[in-house]
Parts: sequence; C-alpha cells; structure tokens
Amino acid sequence: MDIRNIAIIAHVDHGKTTLVDQLLKQSGSFRDNQHVAERAMDSNDLERERGITILAKCTSVVWKDTSINIIDTPGHADFGGEVERILSMVDGAVVLVDSAEGALPQTKFVVGKALARGLKPIVVVNKIDRGDARPDEVHNEIFDLFAALGANDEQLDFPMLYASGRQGWADLEIDGPRKDLSPLFDLILRHVPPPKVNKDAPFAMVATILENDNFLGRVLTGRVEQGTAKMNMPVHVLRPDGSVVETGRLTKLLSFRGLDRVPVEEVEAGDIVAVAGLSEATIPETIAALEVKEPLPSTPVDPPTLSMTFRLNDGPLGGREGKKVTSRQIRDRLFKETEGNIAIRVSESPESEAFEVAGRGELQLGVLIEQMRREGFELTIGRPRVLFRTNEETGEREEPFEEVLIDVDEPYSGVVVEKMALRKGIMQDMQPSGGGKVRLTFQIPSRGLIGYHGEFLTDTRGSGIMNRLFSGYQPYVGPIAGRRNGSLISSEDGTTTQYSLFSLQDRGTLFVDAGEKVYVGMIIGEHSRENDLEVNPIREKKLTNIRAAGKDEALLLIPPRKMNLEQAIAYIEDDELVEVTPSAVRIRKRYLDPHERKKRERSGTVD
Repeated sequence: MDIRNIAIIAHVDHGKTTLVDQLLKQSGSFRDNQHVAERAMDSNDLERERGITILAKCTSVVWKDTSINIIDTPGHADFGGEVERILSMVDGAVVLVDSAEGALPQTKFVVGKALARGLKPIVVVNKIDRGDARPDEVHNEIFDLFAALGANDEQLDFPMLYASGRQGWADLEIDGPRKDLSPLFDLILRHVPPPKVNKDAPFAMVATILENDNFLGRVLTGRVEQGTAKMNMPVHVLRPDGSVVETGRLTKLLSFRGLDRVPVEEVEAGDIVAVAGLSEATIPETIAALEVKEPLPSTPVDPPTLSMTFRLNDGPLGGREGKKVTSRQIRDRLFKETEGNIAIRVSESPESEAFEVAGRGELQLGVLIEQMRREGFELTIGRPRVLFRTNEETGEREEPFEEVLIDVDEPYSGVVVEKMALRKGIMQDMQPSGGGKVRLTFQIPSRGLIGYHGEFLTDTRGSGIMNRLFSGYQPYVGPIAGRRNGSLISSEDGTTTQYSLFSLQDRGTLFVDAGEKVYVGMIIGEHSRENDLEVNPIREKKLTNIRAAGKDEALLLIPPRKMNLEQAIAYIEDDELVEVTPSAVRIRKRYLDPHERKKRERSGTVD
C-alpha cells in the first residue's frame, strides 16, 4: 500500500483538531454507530479544558488505497520540543490558518521549521464561514510570511484550499460546492511525495515520541527510515554520538489505524510505527538492526529558557489534601517527565528537598504542575526565573528574548505600549488590522513577560490577544520593575471570619473568603500600598448582652479575587511561594515566621 506522511500545522484555536476529527469520519475510520468524543485527538483532560494540543499524536486514514499518516502537532511555542521531532517524520504539511486572524506567531514558528526541512506545504484557509472572514488578505499574508521565512520558489507556489473544519468540507474555489473533504484528500495524494526511504538497507528508525504504557512499558514512536522490522528481532539503540545505549528485542510492533494502535508482525520503511521492548531508549536516539553502526541524523532541540523551583510542601496544612507528599515521590515524578518530554530539564537544587525544573515557558511548566496536582501531589513552587547565559566570544551576559504580537482594540493600544515599555519591550511595528483593531509587534526580554498576561487582559478589558515566540538570546537589559503592591499576610492560624475580613477590605484586595483555613505567613490579599502588612483574618466579634452574633449577616464582603495556578505563579515575588495541592492553590511567604522574614530582609538574603 502507498504511504503519505503529513503534519497538520496551525495556531492555537484555528480548528486543527476539529478538522482531523472530520478527516477520520469521512475516511470511514469510524463505524456509523460508533460514538466519538468531539476533538478526539485532544485526549488529555487538560487539552480539552484549555482547547490546546499539548502532546503530538499520530493517526492514520486510508483514502483510495493509500495510507495517510496524520500527525497533529502542538501549536504553542512552549511545546516546540514536540514540533521539531514531529517534522522529521513527515514528507508534507497542511498549514491551517483562520480566515479572519491570518497567520499568527506560533504558525510562524512551526512553518519556519517545516520550510527549513524542505517540506512543500498545502495551505488550508479554515473557518471560511466566519462573518469576518478575509480570505484574499490572508492568502497574501501567508505568501509574505513564507517569503520572510526564506521559502524557495517551489514552496512559494503552494496549493490553497478554502474549508470549514466544523462543517466538514474543503474546496479549491471559495464559492465551490462545499460537499466534503475529498478535495483535501486528493490534494494530499497529488502534492505530498511518498517517503524517500531505502527498503533494502538494514532496519533503522529515530525515536521521536515516547510514552509509558502500563502494560507495554516504554513505547517509542517514529518513522522507519530504512529496511524492515519484524516482531522479536534483535536491535540496539545508538545515541547521536554513536555510542550504544542498550541491546534488546522488539517485543511489540504497533501500526496506526484510525485512533487505535494495532499490533502487526512486520513494518517496512516509510511507515510510522510504535515499538515496545526497550527499557532505556529515549528521544532522539536511533533504534536499529545490530549491523547498523552509525546513528541516523536527528534534530537538536532549542534550550529551555525558564526555570522554577519545585519544593516539598512544608506549610502547616502540608500533607492533609494530597496523597503524594514526600520529596522522593516528587523527584521520581519529575525525572519520569524528562523521559518523554525532552524540552524539560530537572536538576537537584542546592536547597534541601527541592528541584530546579527548566522548560520553554510558563505554559509548559504550568501544565506539568497542573498534571502533578491532579495526580495527588502537594508542592510549593517558586517564582519563575529566566535562564541567563554568557556569550563565549564577548563575555557579555545574555538573556532570552521573545517576539510578541498583540492584537488589541485601538483605544487600548496606548496603555499596552506604555506597559510593554516599562518591561523593556521595544516596539518593532504598529499597523491597523481592520475592524478598529491594531496589531503591535514587540521584542521583549522573556522575564519582562512574567506575570504580565493577567494585567494585559485587565488593561484591554479582556479583548486583547497576545502571542509570543522565542526569538533568541540578546544582551542583558538591566533590572525590570516588578509588582508594586505589598501583601496582606496572616498573623494567625485558624479559619477566616466574615467579621474580620469585612474590616480588612479597606486595606486592599482579598484572596480568601470567610470560612477558609489560613496560617501564619499565608498571603490572604494584596495590600493597597507598597509595603507588606500583617493582619488577623480570624478575629471574631466579642459577644455581649447587647451585641449579638446574628448581626454579622449585615456585613457584606466584596467577592475575593480567586487566582488559578498560572495567575498565582505569575503574581508572586522572589520571597513568595505558591502552595499547590489537589484541592487548593494558596500563596505564602517563603519564610512563614515573621521574625525570620525580618532577619532575612535586614541581611538581604531572601533566598
């Protein structure tokens, strides 16, 4: 059977996973009576909730006796480690673009990698049924984007389709019959070349996706670059430098059929397969027959740019809400994560019972913390820090920079420009994008964006869209002002009372409601002034014959500002931590004892 291997590239929310659902349905991969969840490729709970693709996934459809392997790639730059590996497995790409929003930075990130690999993309302008669709302008934008990314003449002469993933149709003409997705299937068969592989050479493949299966152990997915693999054949695993990791047997060969992995006896060059039976092999190592002595070329991964400290939860409420609370359990979980996620690095921290976790960005690390929280872990997390480096030639200290693209209503553009300037952002471009909106482009240090997203949404009344992309290292630009307001810190252990919180409302914005557990050193609100203030949130009204307890009903509390995990991590300063448990997210001072805090403040050693 003929084979085509393609990746679907798109920005977050441009309809990629929905389109894959329709491709599966229309190719007959599902039975007529089979119930399939919407956005079937986003199988992870977090992916469904956030509406993003985090993990690359492979599926396969058969069209006109040709097997089309489709890989759904992450659209967010924080998961770039996934993207780079995926593109090494495919021979073509479908670039999916929203008919109103056009090509956005994450599309630019992945498309740039795809063009550099020589892939000739097919462009699909999706959501053509939107009221604010502007397909002709989007076509020109994509051409300009490809040209800016160094596309050659063949890549610039890209075929284009108009589609609606939700309605399940694609057409070569904007006013075509709008029947089904067969024009897209046929174009893939015509435009994407079959894999260029050597079927006669000994078996070899590069591991590009790694999962841990409860029954099969480590499962490695990749494209067979040469030769044929058979069940139980002996293989060895080679590192990129040619050294041998391990020798073993392929106890299971799995091929993709729709959303399922099906055991097969034999696979040949060009097909995308999953193999089991190896205990140490990881990404991006070469799995090969014993006679192969040289590893296949593999893609190096961009370095992590952000680091956080994961610590044991040593607060007064530690161990009450989670099942996994020891530093050994945290350590094992973090090192297990690095096996399948090569964009994350874990190292022991100089602090006792703490670990430094480095990754691509706040979103990627936030997803890891959220996954651990759902698994029953209790943690405390330190403020994100960017990873600096020293330029070997000049000796200069350098820091990661990002390109930020902001779409905002015109009245709010002034406040965005002002806030970005305070955070050392330099505006590169400003142009109207239609509909009373302005598109702003900035270069800004990564640390300038830590904690800004929530403020950005407040400043733009929730209407602004901010997209960011790692652009490289540049010289250090000096200190950046942080949060201006101090904290309201609990001076007592106990349960908050309505009476006490009512009297504290004038002091600032509260984070807690009546009836919540608090402890000494826990941050219960943001002070209206710059200094920290210790307050008693558990004080009760003194009862006398005249003043009855029932009068508390007249005390109306302003609803507290409840933060989710990302907001809390973005909010904290260097001397603060986020306490994460399966049932709560709390903010606290690193040193709970007020005397210890004052001593550290005087000596200037917050850490």
